[in-house]
Amino acid sequence: MRQTANQLSEFYASPMGRAARVMALRRLTALWPPEEEEGRAMLGLGYAGPYLMPYAPKAKKVILTMPAAMGVIPTKSRRGNVAALVEEDALPLPPASFDRVLLVHAIEESADFTAVLAEAWRVLTPEGRLVIIAANRSGLWARSDASPFGAGRPFSRSQLASALKTAQFMPLAWSGALYAPPISRMTGPRFLSLMERFGETVWPRFSGLVLVEAVKRLYATTDGLSSEEVRAPLFPKPTPVLERGSQKN
Repeated sequence: MRQTANQLSEFYASPMGRAARVMALRRLTALWPPEEEEGRAMLGLGYAGPYLMPYAPKAKKVILTMPAAMGVIPTKSRRGNVAALVEEDALPLPPASFDRVLLVHAIEESADFTAVLAEAWRVLTPEGRLVIIAANRSGLWARSDASPFGAGRPFSRSQLASALKTAQFMPLAWSGALYAPPISRMTGPRFLSLMERFGETVWPRFSGLVLVEAVKRLYATTDGLSSEEVRAPLFPKPTPVLERGSQKN
């Protein structure tokens, strides 16, 4: 059964949830610096509010979409409620209407995460950017029931890269977050900061979360297609032009 919006809200209100948000948001803002996202249209898929709402004051608009199986929690901004309940594989949004799309708690428990990526591609503008925050298959958080990152299917970097390329996204940057174990008494700011620095240096592949940024591609892939080198254009030989008064033998 999918994690509900209420369960996720309770998690992010806990010490462990606040720690997860701080560490993941630290990496997200390195990929998307808030000062560079001013005037952007931003969309969250899954349960993205804790990560995307800090961008709301300067963004052109922020919309949070939550899958029907998850439920929805109203989220207020200066424009009123920005959260909506949707079918994750059929978003009620026009094509090419967002500059940024963030997926959090979106693909691990999705029945068809490839369809979710296809919808993200559809609503992104050309050269728009997407970030996925997902449970890392190699990390401790995917093995624990103490957090929602232990529910559903975790992902490796290679699995995410393959899925993104199939959906016509080009992966650009990778990052990790949450190297501390998923234990509440180990979520103090000083310990978390120490574990993040240690993990990024010693075992970067074993983070609790994996983050990937990708760009929407508008051209088709040529993987697997044969090609032939053309060394020079082939033009027909020119017909000789006779000078006035000359005769052809």
